[in-house]
Amino acid sequence: MICVGIEGTAHTIGVGIVDGTGKKCNVLSNIIKIYRPKQGGIHPREAANHHASYVADLIKESAEKAQVDFADIDLVSFSKGPGLGPCLRTAATAARALSLSLDKPIMGVNHCVAHLEIGRGTLDGCKDPVLLYTSGANTQITAFAEGKYRVFGETLDIGIGNCLDKFGRNMGFEFPCGPKIEELARKGKKYLELPYSIKGMDIAFSGLLTAAEQYHKKGQRLEDICYSMQETTFAALTEVTERAMAHTEKNEVLLGGGVASNKRLRNMVQIMAKERDAHFFAPSKDLCIDNGAMIAWLGLLMYNSGIRMKVEDSFIDQRFRTDMVDVSWRD
Repeated sequence: MICVGIEGTAHTIGVGIVDGTGKKCNVLSNIIKIYRPKQGGIHPREAANHHASYVADLIKESAEKAQVDFADIDLVSFSKGPGLGPCLRTAATAARALSLSLDKPIMGVNHCVAHLEIGRGTLDGCKDPVLLYTSGANTQITAFAEGKYRVFGETLDIGIGNCLDKFGRNMGFEFPCGPKIEELARKGKKYLELPYSIKGMDIAFSGLLTAAEQYHKKGQRLEDICYSMQETTFAALTEVTERAMAHTEKNEVLLGGGVASNKRLRNMVQIMAKERDAHFFAPSKDLCIDNGAMIAWLGLLMYNSGIRMKVEDSFIDQRFRTDMVDVSWRD
């Protein structure tokens, strides 16, 4: 069974095609186009206009790369939420148009759950992990329990990606700022003390961001600030992930989201997993960032479990939480 997935929650418009004939996800194509604002953060309407101008070509390009005819597509999937309203509506509109033109069923999926399922679907041995989900707007530690993906910890203010991007924008870095911060952090030599905010199983980053900006105003080396930001935020993320693993008694940990591409974060979580005699998993970079393949794969899982959706019911949900999804495709 072949599904095309359209991702459009924030700055990325992505189209992916996957084959779910076997038990594992076979990614046939996965193409993205990122909206990069000239200044400041994401402007939702401008991002939506960007997505609208590219989505049709991406659908065509994705089919060509996958070497499938549109007649071979069995299902159309789209990111229902959470995300920015204008961006979500653009992706959903494209999915509805494609579904109607091909006379194929449609499926709206949860973006956060898709990050977890693409790991389970593509990585051998990844069956029941605790997910550390680190993206721009979302920072969550989730795991499957009693029919849903439960949130065992999350950010109380801003996501880790937004934290890094806000700092980077103030430093004049190109969006997204994470790769530049990672590059500078590797040259850092001095750790600068930053607020380490963990409240129960939840994390807060805004105080740390303010403190980092103050260090810059006081003339501290940018490399040392970036190094300190990474060490502090990633240590906090690793700590709450380990707590969730202990609480759930699971022995697998999976990374997801754009920040999961960071080598230092991967290293920290991998060390933690090794010390717990647990298994560490991380998808390839193209499957960590927002992408259409993960949307397509979750759509297939939902459809094959018996879930159905009509075009007239294909609404978006900007506040579609991870723990709102009934996970009918897992025991």
